[in-house]
Amino acid sequence: MTTAPRHFDLTLPHGITLACRGAGAGRARVLLLHGFPEAGFVWDEVMQRLAPQAACVAPNLRGYPGSSAPADVEAYRSRHLVADIGAVIEALGAPVDLLVAHDWGGALAWALAAQRPELMRRLLIVNAPHPAAFLRELRDNPAQRSASAYMNFLCRPDAEALLAAGGHARLWPFFGAAPAWLTPEMREQYLASWKTGLTGPLNYYRASPLRPATEPDDPLHTLAWPDEAVTVRVPTTVLWGECDQALLPALLHGLERWVPELQVRRVPEASHWIVHEQPALVADQIRRLLPAT
Repeated sequence: MTTAPRHFDLTLPHGITLACRGAGAGRARVLLLHGFPEAGFVWDEVMQRLAPQAACVAPNLRGYPGSSAPADVEAYRSRHLVADIGAVIEALGAPVDLLVAHDWGGALAWALAAQRPELMRRLLIVNAPHPAAFLRELRDNPAQRSASAYMNFLCRPDAEALLAAGGHARLWPFFGAAPAWLTPEMREQYLASWKTGLTGPLNYYRASPLRPATEPDDPLHTLAWPDEAVTVRVPTTVLWGECDQALLPALLHGLERWVPELQVRRVPEASHWIVHEQPALVADQIRRLLPAT
């Protein structure tokens, strides 16, 4: 028997409020971060599967439905988004036993783990590239540049209108060709989320320099981090659906340089949307990383 997730708002000390979903009452504490064009509801089935072992929280990130959505693109710079997640963990009681993050949530989790490793005991990344590996591939790998070209489309000033047109017809292909998991009920959840507005989610792309360069003076050409700034010393597992059409498997190459305690689990038959496609596998991977009771 499943129960609906509980809903609550978490107001952070710096004035941002995040709409959260929670499930489970186990001793282990797990925080789950979603990506684009999603929201916290994508973790519902995973949270239900973990309910006996873990107390799970899945916030809607800044700019997503029910959460604070500042108008200024500057408010979506990495330092602000990462500060949100750090404050969530502190509010819930640091450290969490496991931080789980997919897509854009993963980008924030990589940064938080490098900057504030004391906030988590373990990290699980699901199809989200480490920033240094992504920078390398965007510069050096034409296939990744082509796969990421959509990011520049999402930065257009008219992207909201184009994506919303025709019942959000341009957003559905992000999920591939009629995937089995995209049931009528799931479509309704996505539509309800998108209808609240797309500006916040799109501002993540507009605020980031990590996208394919189109001009000689694009920030991507000069962007650099010292290794120490992006090194993650938290024990980290990367779960990767290898059929991801936007984030190619080459992004996994050389991760040990920045993640000394690394395990990589490749899932050949899964895509970027592995959380929907194989929630039992995702929940099982999380369960393996929780502390013994």
